[in-house]
Amino acid sequence: MQIYPVILCGGRGTRLWPVSRKAVPKPFLPLMGEETMFEQTLRRFARDARFASPLVMAGATHVDLIKAQLGDAQGARLVVEPEARNTGPAIALAAALLPEDAIMLICPSDHHIADSNAFRAAAFAAAQMARQDYLVSFGIAADRPETGYGYLRRGEPLLGGFVVREFIEKPDLARATAYLASGEYSWNGGIFAFRAGHFLAELAMHRPEMARLVAEAVADGVSEGAIFRPAPKPFSAIASESVDYAVMENTMRATMVLADMGWSDIGSWAALADALADEADEAGNIKSGQVDLIGCNRVLAISDGPRISAIDLEDVCIIVSDGEILVTTRNGAQAVGKLPSAVCQ
Repeated sequence: MQIYPVILCGGRGTRLWPVSRKAVPKPFLPLMGEETMFEQTLRRFARDARFASPLVMAGATHVDLIKAQLGDAQGARLVVEPEARNTGPAIALAAALLPEDAIMLICPSDHHIADSNAFRAAAFAAAQMARQDYLVSFGIAADRPETGYGYLRRGEPLLGGFVVREFIEKPDLARATAYLASGEYSWNGGIFAFRAGHFLAELAMHRPEMARLVAEAVADGVSEGAIFRPAPKPFSAIASESVDYAVMENTMRATMVLADMGWSDIGSWAALADALADEADEAGNIKSGQVDLIGCNRVLAISDGPRISAIDLEDVCIIVSDGEILVTTRNGAQAVGKLPSAVCQ
């Protein structure tokens, strides 16, 4: 059994502004080491014959970036979406381009996973369930009451995983604390495994118009070597919707595998600081570039040029990039994407 990685390269580059921008968003930046997040995603499948060549889903703006960073990903195919339509249509498009019995592994291109071996073990457990026509989510081991993630509530055990009893949107702190204490909840990692044909059947049941338009976009699309371009008119007519809303919260076949693999979606500067905790000094500060800190605790300070100097600050992120300056508390980091400068970049 081969698994077909489907790598989602979307996003507007707002949540990690000012380093991440619309032209070069988070997946294409080296935030965790020398490789970009996209390159690290590709490397998780490299030289493992159990994985087929990846299918990369992206917009036209980032085609050149993807080509430059694909490296030696032999046989990779690139699907260029005419417009961003969220994860539901993107995954449906990938499913329509794969054999019906292909096991798809849906992977965002901008997530950090510290333990690649644990990731691959979870991927094969999920693939075994997907072969039985379950729609499988990765439930990430929760180690804190995180309010920035969605949650999955575990139901009855199955061979290799669990039924998903409930999908939960981002909770407040009180509910997140209760979820962690109960032991019944995992973070929703946004990683999935499906059999392509069964996913399309479920989509046709729950979102028939989306399924119809995707099929039309594929039928009238154009191949240019390793690049496929769906027909713009039907694809652009699709309503933008996440795969969670379109399918996962409606199906009777939702399941999950547990994954303890050092995962983070790096969805804010605070999340990046957490993921870089091993690089912190004795006061919990993380520095990159010209930075001087006195009496500071748990400060993330990154500069691409001008010196950052700070005194007696705690739980603050200070970012200087390409002439822009961001200062936020760790708690406020979730709102960076709402700043006018981030939205209008």
